[in-house]
Amino acid sequence: MLIYFRVLKESFNFAINALTNNKLRTFLSLLGVTIGIFSIIAVLAAVDSLKKEIEGSLSGIDNSTIIVMRFPFTSTDIPQWKWRQFPDVTYEEYEYLKRSLPDAKAVCYVLNVPSETLKYEDRTVSNVDIAAVTYEYPEIETLELSGGRFFTESESGGGAPVLIIGDEIANSLFGSPDEALGKKIRLYGRKFTVIGVLKKEGNALGGGSKDTAALVSVNVARRIYGDNSKSVFPQITIKPEKNIDQDGFMATISLRLRTIRGIRAEEGDTFFVNQFQGIADIIDNITGQMNVIGLVISLFSLLVGGFGIANIMFVSVKERTNLIGIQKSLGAKNKFILFQFLFEAVILAIIGGLIGLVLVYLVSLLASSMTGEFNFVLSIGNMVIGTVISAAIGLISGILPAISASRLDPVEAIRTGM
Repeated sequence: MLIYFRVLKESFNFAINALTNNKLRTFLSLLGVTIGIFSIIAVLAAVDSLKKEIEGSLSGIDNSTIIVMRFPFTSTDIPQWKWRQFPDVTYEEYEYLKRSLPDAKAVCYVLNVPSETLKYEDRTVSNVDIAAVTYEYPEIETLELSGGRFFTESESGGGAPVLIIGDEIANSLFGSPDEALGKKIRLYGRKFTVIGVLKKEGNALGGGSKDTAALVSVNVARRIYGDNSKSVFPQITIKPEKNIDQDGFMATISLRLRTIRGIRAEEGDTFFVNQFQGIADIIDNITGQMNVIGLVISLFSLLVGGFGIANIMFVSVKERTNLIGIQKSLGAKNKFILFQFLFEAVILAIIGGLIGLVLVYLVSLLASSMTGEFNFVLSIGNMVIGTVISAAIGLISGILPAISASRLDPVEAIRTGM
C-alpha cells in the first residue's frame, strides 16, 4: 500500500511540474476540462436551483390535492380543439361537490381574475395579483398571517367587502403591515376593509410571491365579472383526507360531476380531474430534459478536454523517456510506471475540474446577487459529481499514454532519451 502512496506523491509532483514548467501548453490542455466541468456543473446547479425554487413556491400545497377544471395538466387523448370547448366549472358544482363528496377534507372554489390596482388615500399599488377564493382556501394551501384573520364562511358566502393583502402591498400602502388592519382600500371602484396581512414570503420565481397579492371573497369577483366572463378562469380545488384510495376518490369526483352535468354513459367527460402531483411530475420531466440537453452539450467540451489531457500525457511520456528507462533498469515494474502516469493524468484533470467548480461558484454568487429573485445553489452533490467526472476524464485520457510508457524497453528508452 505504501508504494501506491509514493506513486501518488510522485505523480502529484510531476503534475505540478507539468503545470509550472509548461504553463501555456498546460493551460490550453486543461482549458477543455475546465470548460466542460464548468458547463456540466453550471447546468446541474441551475436546474437544481430552478427546481428547488419552483417546488418552494408550491410547497404550501399537498401533492394529493386535486384541481377540477376544463383544462388538463398533462397530455390527453382528447383533441385540443375539443377540450377547449368544455364548459367551465361553476359555483353550483362546487357547492354540490362540497355537499356530496365523501372523504374530502376541504373543497374550495377559485376564480383566477385579472390583476388590479389598489388605492389608499394618495398611495397606489398597480398590477396586484387578485385571488378570488372561498373561505376554505387556507385548508387547501398553507397561508401564514402576520396579523389579522381570513374571511369567515358568512363573509365568503355573502361576498363581504373584505380582503387579505400581501406584506409588500401593506408596506407600500401603509408603511407597515401593523398599520394595515382595519384600513379601507379602494378596489373595483368600492372600498374593502383589510382584515388580514400575509406573512412575508420573499421573492419567488416568476413573481409568484403572495407578497404582491390580495385575496378577496369569490362572490365579490362573481358580482364584478359574472359567471360567464371570458376574462376569468374558475377551478374547484379539493383536498382529500389522508390515507384514502386516491384513484377511487378521483373516480367519485368524476361520477358526481357527470351526474350534475347530466352526461350520459356513452359520452365522455367534459372536464378534467387533475392531481397536483401531475405538476410535480411535469417539473421533474422538464428539469430532467434540461439536464440531459445540458449534459450532451457539455460532453463536447469534455471530449476536447480529454484529448488535451491525452496530448499533454503523450508529450510527458516522450519528455521523460530517459527517466522511465532508468526507473525500469533499477527494477521498477510496468505496473508502477502505468500507475504513475495514470495518477498524473487524473491529478491534472482534477485540477482542471476544480478550476471549473470555482468558476461555477463565483458565477453562482454573481448571478444570485444580480438577480436578487433567484438563488443559485452549488450543492455538495454537484461538486462531488464534478470531481468524479474530472477524475474519470483523466483516467480515460491517460490510459493510452500510461500503457505506452509502461511498455517501453528500458535499454531503448535510455538510448532514445540520450
